[in-house]
Amino acid sequence: MSVSGRHVIVTGGGSGVGAACARLLADEGAKVTILGRTEEKLAAQSLPYQVCDVTSIEAVAAAFAAARAESGPIDVVIANAGAAASVPFAKMTPADLQAMLAVNLMGVSNVWQAALPDMKANGWGRMIAVASTAGLRGYPYVSAYCAAKHAVVGLTRALGRELARTGITVNAICPGFVETPLLERSIDTITAKTGLSRAAAEDTLKADNPQGRFIQPCEVAASALWLCSEGAKSVNGHALSLSGGEL
Repeated sequence: MSVSGRHVIVTGGGSGVGAACARLLADEGAKVTILGRTEEKLAAQSLPYQVCDVTSIEAVAAAFAAARAESGPIDVVIANAGAAASVPFAKMTPADLQAMLAVNLMGVSNVWQAALPDMKANGWGRMIAVASTAGLRGYPYVSAYCAAKHAVVGLTRALGRELARTGITVNAICPGFVETPLLERSIDTITAKTGLSRAAAEDTLKADNPQGRFIQPCEVAASALWLCSEGAKSVNGHALSLSGGEL
């Protein structure tokens, strides 16, 4: 399962799932570069980093060039950067939808395209998107987010077929609610809008998981590590549900 010596780029690497993936793969010997928009958070991880907004193809190209110059060709990209916004569909604006597509879909496409030449030249690569169970089912009040994550799963399946004979695999990890700062903000929103206690708000989200718990960032990281392994070389175009049996 070794990724030792592989150059791995993790987007959204300053906190939460991205930071957990970066730490685990670095501990396994990978050369990890993390990307994110907030330098303070990136610097706190004590790993090589590039400040980058993944919605900008120019910024991605510059960040990848700098990472490549420092650590060599790119072998693995974990496209983790994302955002979630809640709004009833009747009140959703085109700008709301575009914002969700920009970071959750175009951010994935941009970083995968930037890494593709290196992977093709090497005859080996791993493209991994951290999507969501929202890419496999619908949730109320987050229709734009669900649309974007469904699109990521579609992109994953199509690109997996397109690159199947190149030595590159393309997969999506689809966790349920993960205990991260993003989830904390969602719980804050629920309590503010509904008047529920924090514990009650958490219980409403845990109810979707048959195990009655939140997914931990380390579980997503371990799944990403496995997808990089030789044992997973036939896993391609797959959307891996980490949901306690929800899906």
